[in-house]
Amino acid sequence: MANPANYTSQTSLAARPGVELRWPASMLWRPGEPAIRQISVKDVYDSLAEGIEDFRATPTHVLFAILIYPVIGLLLYRLLTGYNMLPLVYPMLAGFTLIGPVAAIGLYELSRRREQGLESSVAHFFDVFKSPSIGTITRLGLVLAAIFFAWVYCAQLLYSQLFGALAPATVSEFRDQVTTTQQGWHLFLAGNVIGFLFAAAVLVISVVSFPMLVDRNVSASTAVRASVRAAIENPGPVALWGLLVALALLFGALPLLIGLAVVVPILGHATWHLYRKLVAPE
Repeated sequence: MANPANYTSQTSLAARPGVELRWPASMLWRPGEPAIRQISVKDVYDSLAEGIEDFRATPTHVLFAILIYPVIGLLLYRLLTGYNMLPLVYPMLAGFTLIGPVAAIGLYELSRRREQGLESSVAHFFDVFKSPSIGTITRLGLVLAAIFFAWVYCAQLLYSQLFGALAPATVSEFRDQVTTTQQGWHLFLAGNVIGFLFAAAVLVISVVSFPMLVDRNVSASTAVRASVRAAIENPGPVALWGLLVALALLFGALPLLIGLAVVVPILGHATWHLYRKLVAPE
């Protein structure tokens, strides 16, 4: 567990100009809610190293392989049977970052148990479903799912506006559309900008909210407010964490998503340790 002495204490509410009563600051900084610590870039890398240690102690790559390979099979089946989803393959894979926090809740539980010196075998991955906060976790997970589908819809709408409703018949035709036409470059640039905005929004509301719900029996609004405050008070470290997550998922997805079976567990465990550094104990 992180040593509180290593971090700067959260500035008191009374010392924060304009926070006490004025809106909109009063929506986020409320008396009695979890205190946020100031962390450094080093803490981000330390969290990643601790996530690797947790993964080595309790490897869950087989479990995630079981979850990931059916997705690969479904995508390949749809492509081979002529289903016009080529323009959505990249948005769907990129959109994994939007629902990743939900997929990792079992990993937060394993890290929590290991931190407390409890048994943390793979069998305990599903203990999180016994948590008193599971209903809240589910509702917040549905919010992320809605954001994911909104992103896919926006990606489809953008493609249709640029190329029309007819999807390419082959991978080579789609590749040529994107790489050799002006509309393709517009699709690449605009799509990535829109995707970045979706990913940034999810990062801000989920960087500590899901681990907090596994750790504490609080409301979804309390957890989300804490997550937003963590991002506001630690913009550099949180932005770095988002960049590391995006790069890790990208490299993990390159070999037909195979690497995700290792990358996702490590990131999940690391997210727990980042949460412990960002949020002061009760």
